[in-house]
Amino acid sequence: MTRLIVAAGGGGDAVAAAMLHAALYGDEDQAVILTYAWDRLLIDPLPGPRGADSFTGLEPVTQSVWSVPAEAQPIAPAGSTLPRLAAELPHTLALLDPRHGAEGITRQLEELISHLAPASIDLLDVGGDILAQGDEPTLKSPLADALSLAACCQVNAPIRLLVAGPGLDGEIFPDDLRPLLGTSVHTFTTEDVETIGSILEWHPSEATAMLAATARGARGICEVRDAGLLIPLTDEGPTVHEVDLDDAVSRNSLARAVMTTATLDEAEACSREICGFSEIDYERNKAAWLKDQPPATLAPEDVLSQLDRFQADARARGITHTTFRHITEALNLNGSQRDELRRLLIHSRPDQYDAPLWNIGA
Repeated sequence: MTRLIVAAGGGGDAVAAAMLHAALYGDEDQAVILTYAWDRLLIDPLPGPRGADSFTGLEPVTQSVWSVPAEAQPIAPAGSTLPRLAAELPHTLALLDPRHGAEGITRQLEELISHLAPASIDLLDVGGDILAQGDEPTLKSPLADALSLAACCQVNAPIRLLVAGPGLDGEIFPDDLRPLLGTSVHTFTTEDVETIGSILEWHPSEATAMLAATARGARGICEVRDAGLLIPLTDEGPTVHEVDLDDAVSRNSLARAVMTTATLDEAEACSREICGFSEIDYERNKAAWLKDQPPATLAPEDVLSQLDRFQADARARGITHTTFRHITEALNLNGSQRDELRRLLIHSRPDQYDAPLWNIGA
């Protein structure tokens, strides 16, 4: 039996989809996870999502859908977490390609549903920004979710919208999300996290890291992203809720606007008009800035000294946890040094490693 899970925003949503499949459906069913190749700039220095022509070694599934096996490789200078993810997961990863707008994604979904005849279809979003109206001041990355939502509501098949970890992406406040959530579907546990634990050792997703951490019992305030967003780690963190798909579309003005888009440029224009920005513009600006930065050096003694100052300031503000991505940026290190920094910190101060987060509350 095959299950189809659409990772609404790509990235960490695909990792959470694997954890969701194990929790809800077990090992007997097979999963196809349809996800974007849209990684943070520390993984992929090129702004925006990658299409099939950015990879070698993809395998055709339908006319417009390609799977990403472990042997696939992004074509330099592009980067992608998907081949490594495919190597570590028992599922098929299929490439969700937004370059032809919502119309292209709808076509991909229709072909895949016809080809697979899946027993169920879930659209999964970690955090809940798929329920954004578009004018929230904290909204940072609405486009990928809006395109996924727009496509899913146009196919002739029952699709269940699931929100995991309400508020963990820092884009909609939990108090605003709570009235929008429907039936509780599952609460992730420590055992559920074991299915993806090794992946979170290297995958840069912050929202899914916090989802796993709350499932393991972490509670407090986590500081994330380059902007230093503060995310509450509460009992709501590991929960998964169903949300009515039509209600989500009625609420999400960007999803409604992009429904007839045939190119990514058109979808971006809709985002600029409705939300006042395009997240790909932000990536373009940041990529240009990063390109001009001198190579950073990681001197262990200097790093640990800077870490002490960072932690003292964070504790004074009531912060209990942070991510390795945020520490990397807070210490003005290059994103490519995240893994080296992580190894240094865990080796030097193992008691502060609250996997997959860093505990600064002690």
